[in-house]
Amino acid sequence: MNHKRLEKFHFVVNRRQPDLTVVLENVTDMHNIGAVIRTADSVGIGEVYILNTDVHLQTKFVKIGKRTSMGSGKWVDARYFTDAEACFQALRSKYSKVLGAMLGEGVSDFHHLDMTEPVALFFGNEHRGISSSAKPLLDGNFLIPQFGMAESLNVSVACAVTLYEAFRQRNEKGYYDAPYRMDEAERSALFEVYYERHKARDRRSVKAYKSD
Repeated sequence: MNHKRLEKFHFVVNRRQPDLTVVLENVTDMHNIGAVIRTADSVGIGEVYILNTDVHLQTKFVKIGKRTSMGSGKWVDARYFTDAEACFQALRSKYSKVLGAMLGEGVSDFHHLDMTEPVALFFGNEHRGISSSAKPLLDGNFLIPQFGMAESLNVSVACAVTLYEAFRQRNEKGYYDAPYRMDEAERSALFEVYYERHKARDRRSVKAYKSD
C-alpha cells in the first residue's frame, strides 16, 4: 500500500463517529440503500442498520451494490435485522436516542435536534414511511421542512440532508478534530480492519448478514 493510501486510511479512521448511525426500515430500492451508505461514509459513520420487518423483503442477507455506494460498503458495516425489538435492543446498547423521520402535526424541525449526542436516525419505507410497529419504539421524531408541492423527499436524499446537518453540528463542536471520538486503541483496531479489507480487494458486492 502506498503512503498516500495509508494517510487516507488514518484520516478516515480518526474522524469516524462511533455515536452516530442511520437505520433504514423496509427500504425496497437497493440504489437508495447504496446511496445512504455512501453518504454515511462521507460524514464519518462506520455502521448502518437495515431493518426489514416486511416478510417479502426478508432474506439471509442484503446485497449492497458497489455502483451506487461507490465502494463505500467496503468501509461501512451494515447490520441487518428482521425483528424490530432485536434491532432496537442493539441500537440502545450504543446510542442514547433513536429518532424517526416522519410527517405530521407537532413533529420537530430537524434543525432543532441535538445530533451531537449519541443518536440513531431512523428512516422508513419509500412510500409508507416508518411502520406502526416501530413508531412506539422511537424516542422522538423529526421532519425536514419543505415548501413545495411534494410532501416528502426521496429517502436517500432525506437521509443525506439530515446527516449533513449532523455533520454541521458535530463539526462546529470539533468532533472531527483531535481529540477524536474513538480512543487510540479503537482507531488502531479499525485501521487494521480497513487495511485487511484493502488487501483482500474483494470485488464482489458487499453482503449484510442477519444479526438477529
